[in-house]
Amino acid sequence: MFASARSGTMQGMLGARDLPAVGPSGLPAEAAALVAKLLQRLQDQEQQLAERDALLQRKDREIALREAKIEKITFELARLKRWKFGAKSEAMNAEQRRLFEETLAEDEAGLREQLERLRQEAAAAAAAAALDTPAKAPPRKPRRNPFPDHLRRVEHRHEPEHTDCQEPGCGRPMTRIGEEVSERLDIVPAEFFVHRHIYGKWACRCCQVLRQVPSVAQVIEGGIAASGFVAHTLISRFVDHMPYYRQETVNARSGVHTPRSTLASIAGQAGAALEPLHDALRRFILSCAVLHADETPVALLDPGAGKTRRAYVWAYARSWHDAVPGVIYEFCAGRGAQYPLAFLEGQQGRGECWSGTLLTDRYSAYETVVDPRLYPNRVGAACVAHARRNFEELTHEGTSVVGLEAVRRFARIYGVEAELKDLSDEERRAQRQRLAKPLWDELQQWLQLERRLVADGGPTAKAIDYTLGHWTALTRHLDDGAVAIDNNHLERQIKPWAMGRRAWMFVGSELAGQRAAIVMSLVQSARMNGHDPWAYLRDVLQRLPTQLNSRIEDLLPHRWRPACSAMP
Repeated sequence: MFASARSGTMQGMLGARDLPAVGPSGLPAEAAALVAKLLQRLQDQEQQLAERDALLQRKDREIALREAKIEKITFELARLKRWKFGAKSEAMNAEQRRLFEETLAEDEAGLREQLERLRQEAAAAAAAAALDTPAKAPPRKPRRNPFPDHLRRVEHRHEPEHTDCQEPGCGRPMTRIGEEVSERLDIVPAEFFVHRHIYGKWACRCCQVLRQVPSVAQVIEGGIAASGFVAHTLISRFVDHMPYYRQETVNARSGVHTPRSTLASIAGQAGAALEPLHDALRRFILSCAVLHADETPVALLDPGAGKTRRAYVWAYARSWHDAVPGVIYEFCAGRGAQYPLAFLEGQQGRGECWSGTLLTDRYSAYETVVDPRLYPNRVGAACVAHARRNFEELTHEGTSVVGLEAVRRFARIYGVEAELKDLSDEERRAQRQRLAKPLWDELQQWLQLERRLVADGGPTAKAIDYTLGHWTALTRHLDDGAVAIDNNHLERQIKPWAMGRRAWMFVGSELAGQRAAIVMSLVQSARMNGHDPWAYLRDVLQRLPTQLNSRIEDLLPHRWRPACSAMP
């Protein structure tokens, strides 16, 4: 019974499927309206799906384009690094490499900015496409060093337009619970201004007497430049290494016409005015019993020959361990021993012939300067860094066992020296004898043993012979705590001349070289004593016209104190 009923039902259902389709017109009104509504909804859904498919296709194209851009920028960054550190950049001269590195730095910064922007856009697009997926935290940016405290701050306050709660049903006043501060560096270009000195004239008609205050003494009488502009010109020329024609262009942007001939005249007169101070600095340098000495070449224009020839700047600095630093430069036409001999002799007739320890490299001219037969009160000390560099060159290929072992032993010696930097001279000498001397003795024994095993004429033999041949001078610092272990201190003070060579190309005359030596001696010594070069030069040039010769030493960098007044 139940089986026959189920069979009848199945036949009824199959028959319903075979019924012909009935249009909405054959249905009741309510059913027809419902069917029309369902059909419209299906059409709307199909349209939405089509629009979404089009949107997804467009998003896919945008993502593909963005990924292609990111890949291209990443490739460009990798190629810039290969160019920067590749062998082709090493074949450039100094000027070409400097310009090349500046261009690379600009390109790299621009590419990184584009890459960061594309990544942010990709992250925003991904967040918009998948709101239910938690966004990935952005990469942590490196911390920047804070700006110096002495910089002027211009505050910009940003507060909400409404400080009442805007939530529905609230409206209560909100409480300020803190703030976020961000700082951006800005600059105002140099401002030119004019000092007007107005001297009143007072007369007595009865006595026919005229009274007027004397004019303020200037370092350049009758000129247009105040001390601040003179200092600016010197700093631009000898610290920033800007030729006069570039200074002329920079000044013209502010509407000030300063021909390069005028700038050159200002620098020449200022250099002559600073010469007595340079002589005082020389006496101060020679008062130290331990001196560093070194020299560096510069190109000197030879108008008669139509080319340049090699001249030299000789540099002398007080000991690295001296409490009061100072450096002085001498521009000389050559590299012979007569130039350091003349400098160390001091001014004739004043008994200033220097005596003490001279720390140098092993250039032969210095052997005459410290010859014990001629100057029994002078001794020579050698730069340990020069001996170490000979072994470092052996390690470039990584195959010299002697070079690697020597560098390791020198590193232990320098490690001891670093710990003794802040001690007094006597304490440093005692600790060197206790800690460093055994290391030097071991190094000497090891080098003597290795020398027997090394063939003559090779670079390894040359490095060992240099060290053993100058052993007494290399270990001079063990017996005198005031003597530094190497000459790196003075080599750092010579770097401004190396930078200047790239901008100057050559020195126009011996007088120009001497003038550069005068200004750079004072400026670099001011730097070593923690002074701002412009502030120091401006104040010195302002006070020089009225400074007594007997008190000229008060203007030396290590004794200088800014004047209370700011009279131009």
